[in-house]
Amino acid sequence: MEVKKRRKETAGSGRPFVRPEILAPAGNRASFLAALAAEADAVYCGLTEFSARMAAKNFSLKELASLTHLAHSRGTRVYVAVNTMIKPDELEDVGELVGKLEKQVHPDALIIQDLSLLSLAKQAGFTGELHLSTLANVSFPKGVALAGSLPSVHRIVIPRELTIDDIRKMADACPPSVGLEVFVHGALCYGVSGRCYWSSYMGGKSGLRGRCVQPCRRIYQQQDRRERFFSCQDFSLDVLVKVLLTVPAIRAWKIEGRKKGPHYVYHTVSAYRLLRDAGSDPAGWADAKKEAISLLSRSLGRTGTHYHFLTHRPQNPIPAGGQTGSGLLVGRIKGRQQQPYFNSRESLISGDVLRIGYEDEPWHQVIRVGKPVPLKGRMQIGVRKGRGPAKGSPVFLTDRRDPMLAEMISDLAGELAALGEPSTGSDAVSIALPKRSRKRKMPLLQRVWRHSRRVSPRDATGLWLSKDTCRSLSKQSMQQLWWWLPPVIWPEDEPDVCGLIEKVLAEGGRRFVLNAPWQMRLFRRLEGLNLWAGPFCNVANGLAVHMMQSFGFEGVIISPELNRADVLSLPGQSPLPLGIVISGNWPLCISRIISNEIQTEQAFSSPKHERSWVKKIGADYWVYPDWELDLKAHQGILQQAGYSLFVHLSEPVPKQIRLKKRPGRWNWDLKLQ
Repeated sequence: MEVKKRRKETAGSGRPFVRPEILAPAGNRASFLAALAAEADAVYCGLTEFSARMAAKNFSLKELASLTHLAHSRGTRVYVAVNTMIKPDELEDVGELVGKLEKQVHPDALIIQDLSLLSLAKQAGFTGELHLSTLANVSFPKGVALAGSLPSVHRIVIPRELTIDDIRKMADACPPSVGLEVFVHGALCYGVSGRCYWSSYMGGKSGLRGRCVQPCRRIYQQQDRRERFFSCQDFSLDVLVKVLLTVPAIRAWKIEGRKKGPHYVYHTVSAYRLLRDAGSDPAGWADAKKEAISLLSRSLGRTGTHYHFLTHRPQNPIPAGGQTGSGLLVGRIKGRQQQPYFNSRESLISGDVLRIGYEDEPWHQVIRVGKPVPLKGRMQIGVRKGRGPAKGSPVFLTDRRDPMLAEMISDLAGELAALGEPSTGSDAVSIALPKRSRKRKMPLLQRVWRHSRRVSPRDATGLWLSKDTCRSLSKQSMQQLWWWLPPVIWPEDEPDVCGLIEKVLAEGGRRFVLNAPWQMRLFRRLEGLNLWAGPFCNVANGLAVHMMQSFGFEGVIISPELNRADVLSLPGQSPLPLGIVISGNWPLCISRIISNEIQTEQAFSSPKHERSWVKKIGADYWVYPDWELDLKAHQGILQQAGYSLFVHLSEPVPKQIRLKKRPGRWNWDLKLQ
């Protein structure tokens, strides 16, 4: 198989410079072919299962095998996202799927979140690269160094929240054999990747498993304000990507959008390819810049923001009024409710896709243009179920198949048919699962506080590690406490966190709960320490526990997203003692931003009267529901199943918030999707 040769130069740091790939999204066949038409260097996509974008159409193995064969014939790499949190009963299915990918599709890489894939890929005989998804939350330099030291990891996808200075720090810590992948364009989640449980908490559809129903895009009410307080604009670096060319560790510019159509894919890929290849000639750059901005303005995404990329000039991606509909605004509804229409601000062609209003509005609908509509021409809108859209509702152009792109896709479809079906293998894959640990520990209750409390002689008290909690404790207290590290550590936080760890160690503290496996690298030595992987590590199966054991953890507090059957079966696969968050204040998500329109520590409510509040903790914003997780009634069967550590999270509740008395079983009684 012949693959494109990527131009290499020598950077000032001595690291070989590899021209970054333009990495295109593809959620369906047309978008995949559009990426090839735009000459993307690589395409990433998912299958109909075990992908973190299950709302996209995605691909069957047979279809993806043919498309990958076509891509490889044109020198384009293909990455398959298997970036989902894996439940205990799914390990063998995922291993079998990876084996089929290797034998039938031959992708160049797998994009993974769950660390069990490191073992599954090896057992399945996968020969491609492994790329750590942004959901793995490698967010600080020492974390990059540890993740990059894993022999099977070839690339790390870093968070969207980073500044260019942060990115440079991450690059400096990155091993030479590993590359970084940086988002340059596409949708922004309100929550930090891998740290959002909002959709799961409200109904079992997990963002970590690609089922997010996007509660952050909805209208919420706080006092007399009704806004989309959490809905973000699209991330768009546009011309700022030029500075990324000075960072040799960056191997790919990633465009988000596996739910987008071919028009978006073609325009964004073409724009960023122009900006990458413009060269240093001022005239050439000026021409490329002008054309690229035009392409991006017509790509049918949301309004763009640079977010935090510029250290000295960050942008809040949540606009005043919270209007962040995707697509190009082409008009607003006029006329009577039973005879709505709009006058188009753009010429529309047959086949254009329009969205009327927003997804959570009762009159929302998606329609396809049947015949051309001229500029300022009138288009009548059909009434559904006797109810037309409200007057003034926006009309967005969300996808179009212009004749030029349609012809290119048709030509590529012809090439695809001419290649025929690639040969496939069918050998079965045998997956070895870890055995249950023989270590048995006495049941222990651990209460975790945000602020300093007197250490209880009966319980194992925990404190979140911070300057406040380390300030006024006795040496004896420092030694008795369990110290919980933050779920998110940013590059600027790393020196302070390392300093606090050293202070605790100097006072004799030896017990820590780490909320990302990469936090292991924050400790200069591990001898004599009792380190547990915390619940934000999102560990959900025995092979992932086995990976935590290889890092040096003594035990694991499992993902609280799992349902009853998953929770009770996991100890049978676990080589380490297990813990579980059994009650307390679990956050819906953690974010680096907040809308200027919402007040912290004040209740806001959803259309279904679900109440929550936002609290600033350190540099981040934690969103909490106004009812607690509560599995205390099940502690007996959990203990019988093999759990030995039971955690209660005691978060100070603002005076203005009154917690509701309602079941807090989360997904215990549901089928986690």
